[in-house]
Amino acid sequence: MSVFAHLVERLAELLQPLFHASAAAAAIVLFTMLVRLLVHPLSRAAARGQKAKAALQPRIAELRTQHAKDPQKLQKAIMELHAEEKVSPLSGCLPSLLQAPAFFLMYHLFSSTSIGGEANGLLGHQLFAAPLGDRWADALAAGGPLGGAGLVYLALFALVAVVATVNFRRTRRMTAENAPVPAAAGTGEQVPGIGAVTKVMPFMSFFTLVTVAVVPLAAALYVVTSTAWSAVERAVLYR
Repeated sequence: MSVFAHLVERLAELLQPLFHASAAAAAIVLFTMLVRLLVHPLSRAAARGQKAKAALQPRIAELRTQHAKDPQKLQKAIMELHAEEKVSPLSGCLPSLLQAPAFFLMYHLFSSTSIGGEANGLLGHQLFAAPLGDRWADALAAGGPLGGAGLVYLALFALVAVVATVNFRRTRRMTAENAPVPAAAGTGEQVPGIGAVTKVMPFMSFFTLVTVAVVPLAAALYVVTSTAWSAVERAVLYR
């Protein structure tokens, strides 16, 4: 983790002439964008996979009709079709999974009072009036929702709410457009559990509000930046 801390400190030093006291916060935003840029090829591949999966729906509908009385054979046929066309039903999950380590590193870095036996100097950095190591509860205790730190969180909540609403509408529209033909009773799902995931997906962006509220501000910045990047990226890749 000390190597990661050094990276954030170096980025903050480079950005200090532009962002002054908020240089570390700007470094976190820049770091997040670099991570998303590295993952972008996988996001492009996931977008191609989602489009290919949508193109398979007419053939899957035929399989449902053909194997309407044999759920096991239907599921096997659908999985074979995905394998034949090299389409993964869960292809869109990989970019998010690969970002998880960076988020947890950021979380632990700004939750630790010491690094390598020395005091964690990053905890002294702020985004305007909000310390990067504090949480929303700390901001409320310090000055309330309209205090200096509280206003920083209100701005983040507002940004997340706007992005979440955009993502919610886009995901609902894409889910409706790509929805498979309803299966006959007892024919089962393409992949066990995929139906429940599909129903929950449009609401996932709103869960970001909870994350921003409970993690250190530095980790919240990572989440907000990544969520905003995802919204722009999906608008471009799925247009």
